[in-house]
Amino acid sequence: MSSTASEGAAEVGRALAAIPSPEVNSIPIGPFQIHFYALCILAGVIVAVFWSERRWKAMGGEPGTIMDMAVWAVILGLIGGRLYHVISDAHLYFGPDREAIRALYVWEGGLGIWGAIPLGAVGVWLVARKRGLSMSKLSFAIAPTLPLAQAIGRWGNYFNQELFGRPTDLPWALEIHPTPEGHMRAGMEVGVTTYHPTFLYESLWCLVLAVLLAYLGRRFEGSLQGGRLFAVYVMGYCVGRFWIEYLRVDPANDFFGLRLNNWTSIAVFLGALAYFVWAGRRLDSFSSAVVPHGHDAGTQVFGDTSSDEKADEGTVYSAVDGDDSVFDQATGSSEGAGTEYHPSPERSSSEGSAEDGADGAEGNSGSKPE
Repeated sequence: MSSTASEGAAEVGRALAAIPSPEVNSIPIGPFQIHFYALCILAGVIVAVFWSERRWKAMGGEPGTIMDMAVWAVILGLIGGRLYHVISDAHLYFGPDREAIRALYVWEGGLGIWGAIPLGAVGVWLVARKRGLSMSKLSFAIAPTLPLAQAIGRWGNYFNQELFGRPTDLPWALEIHPTPEGHMRAGMEVGVTTYHPTFLYESLWCLVLAVLLAYLGRRFEGSLQGGRLFAVYVMGYCVGRFWIEYLRVDPANDFFGLRLNNWTSIAVFLGALAYFVWAGRRLDSFSSAVVPHGHDAGTQVFGDTSSDEKADEGTVYSAVDGDDSVFDQATGSSEGAGTEYHPSPERSSSEGSAEDGADGAEGNSGSKPE
């Protein structure tokens, strides 16, 4: 067989083995154009919210809490993600021959996770603060669900044929084609059609991370409170993002031989590691409230209630004055369950005994989230 024929056969073999790119990235519905990128993001959000809600209820939290928080978290998360992308890739939207209005075209792709998570967390914190709920418990419930949402959302890059890696002829290489207008996509090389599917690498990495976090949450529930499980999520994502980012070829700001997102991964990883160590030294100081203050939730005791230190049946824990790190302990009285009670310094010895019993019962919920 001639060398030309051999090269042709090899090219056909590579093409057959490669992952094909989709022909379209949106579908028209009436006057609207529905983009698959947006649908992938939406699907990830829905799955994360429902799983977080299920974990929260398993921890003793009120149904609907996560749903309420998701509204603010998603809105602020989208704003934060878009802001990070536009700021870090300003050259795509501002300057000669650029259209600044396209900075608002979220459906075309471009959401930075480094901006989405922090601003989304602000949305969760605002609702938690208002209701007197524990951010420690909330972060524990949410942590495994975020990488699952990312794993689903990353498929939006597949439909947009964007953020791929270096050229490769591996069997799982991704085919990339010019735009419908015939333009080369960012990062494409002339004569090269197959590239590393970095979207798939990150999707699989996040999927494994979600499973790992769920397992760690069950296995080490007590020691991963106080936001430590969330810190593990952040560190795990940063490790994966670092090596995946190293494969990408789309235009990016470089500093000392590394892309901006590589440096961001390093900085965020170190910050999460520092928090993990810091929080581990003060686990007892974090709130455990999973029921909004002022709600009649009946007996709400965290810990093993079968021990000799079990609290009195009427004991209720609730946040006070919006500070989710402070708890009042109220013995059963005519005031009723759920009533906030501020004992005076001259309390009787019998009151002190009841409260001491409640102190011994405080801890983590006996039921484990899924």
